[in-house]
Amino acid sequence: MASQLTLLDNGPLKVDGEFKITDASGKAYNLPEGKSAFLCRCGLSANKPFCDGEHRKQGFSSEVKAV
Repeated sequence: MASQLTLLDNGPLKVDGEFKITDASGKAYNLPEGKSAFLCRCGLSANKPFCDGEHRKQGFSSEVKAV
């Protein structure tokens, strides 16, 4: 399966498929194989780069549509 990145309305980025996420130095995060990752888009997560749901408490709003 190819990787897919989905922008969720009023929420995080969802990543599916085969992928790895690395920090700026190239060190990979330990992610469970076959699981989706949800990446913070609002900048408020205490667990960056991953979403911790803080966007809901803070009223983050963003609906992006492909053109």
